[in-house]
Amino acid sequence: AIAQGHYQEAENFLRTYLEQQGSDVVAICILAELAEGAGRINEAEAYFRECLALAPGYGRARHNYAVVLLRKNRAAAALTEINKLLEADPHNLDAKKLAVAVHVRLRQYQPAIELCQGILEKQPNEPAIWTSLGHVLKTVGRRDDAIDAYRRAISQAPQYGEPWWSLANLKNFQFEEDELRALQRMGDQELAVTDRVNIQFATARALENSGQFEESFRCYEAGNRLRVENFPYDSSSMSNHVSRSLQYFSAERLEELSGQGFEARDPIFIVGLPRSGSTLVEQILASHSQVEGTMELIDIPGIAGFLNNWSTSNGGLGYPEALSEVEVSALREMGESYIRQTREQRQLDRPCFIDKLPNNCEHIGLIHLVLPNARIIDVRRHPMACGFSIFKEHFSTGQNFAYRLEDIARYYRDYVTLMAHFDEVLPGRIHRIMYEKLVEETEKEVRALLKYCGLDFEEQCLEFYNNQRAVSTASSEQVRTPIYRDGLDHWRNYENWLTPLRSELGELVESYESRLH
Repeated sequence: AIAQGHYQEAENFLRTYLEQQGSDVVAICILAELAEGAGRINEAEAYFRECLALAPGYGRARHNYAVVLLRKNRAAAALTEINKLLEADPHNLDAKKLAVAVHVRLRQYQPAIELCQGILEKQPNEPAIWTSLGHVLKTVGRRDDAIDAYRRAISQAPQYGEPWWSLANLKNFQFEEDELRALQRMGDQELAVTDRVNIQFATARALENSGQFEESFRCYEAGNRLRVENFPYDSSSMSNHVSRSLQYFSAERLEELSGQGFEARDPIFIVGLPRSGSTLVEQILASHSQVEGTMELIDIPGIAGFLNNWSTSNGGLGYPEALSEVEVSALREMGESYIRQTREQRQLDRPCFIDKLPNNCEHIGLIHLVLPNARIIDVRRHPMACGFSIFKEHFSTGQNFAYRLEDIARYYRDYVTLMAHFDEVLPGRIHRIMYEKLVEETEKEVRALLKYCGLDFEEQCLEFYNNQRAVSTASSEQVRTPIYRDGLDHWRNYENWLTPLRSELGELVESYESRLH
């Protein structure tokens, strides 16, 4: 049944079997895997825990339990499970690969590098490990070593798309002529979907760097078309969320629930759309002596998802209305839980830390209620520039709206509508930065940003490019150089093919431009 994709039928078989046979750990493990595949993460965790209580040495169950813990952003707990696997079998390659991902999530980059290097010393023909090593090396700023790692991966598996895209996505990278020819030849080959997408995006970026904009756009378009086919997106889901949020988070309700959350002043949330300049703002703030930069944390969406699942399973309306279905004391508990869960991401003894997940713009009301003293910074960029930059970025996960120009425009419109609502019902609560103004009037904007955060001005915030902290987002190289304005109008090279984006954005383009002057 599983092989044929009949997952509900498989679950029914397993449940009936377990009712008859009792504690069969293999059956419980498969049931847990089905629950995980269906997105029922809490259920999967419970099944894996039951399985391991009965059979502590069941490696498959422990490995997949660690995966579930990582998906729940409990990386330290996942590492504990992986260490148990490695104690039982020090040569467990799958456990080592998973450990690399966990160390990266914990921002423990040197152990991740050493793990990759240890694997490659014994098994040098592992293109996926070379690629993982390249990712970590790029994150810590070792560009040349990252390039070498990616090229080793390509030499071992030329049809493996990920290292091709990883190279192409490096700032100002130019393929050698023979590499570009090989890349273009692969565009006509039958490859796995993931590899085809990576190859199309890598080719598009290479053509963009050589000024062949129409050919480049066609490759971006082809890569995104493949992603739409495999990850369909319904833009009405975001519109529905915005509509419900506008209705639920009224000024009256926010006033009624004010002051019930956890009082911590530690978090600084940076929200907006991807590719809006949020990594630059993060780097500026993380250069301050009182602020630690972390990474794009998934804890707030995790709280929202838990509320939604809890509510709907009990016959409720889901999130955000679920906030009225819990005890008022739960607001404080959720805020405190957030601070506790994010503690493992904090490695410096600094009073403030940054949570830079762009999609947290969907959860402003939740953040305000559970963490009333948190700072919230909205980074906004010209809708055409931001929209096209999203379209040409090959996100690994979590941005399914990014595959069609029309969907990007609708998401942007919904985001602007939602933020305008919170500007109205929570005046002054959100500090907005327009990326173009940050580029043109850097010191003025940085001083205003620090004042909003309650921080004294420090000169090193203007010299953020000297900060050697690890940066894992697509902008990791850009924030290691001084601010430059060359990229502000780069989208205009593609303007002839961006009509769907422009049409759907409508008046937002003119209204944004008018605010810049």
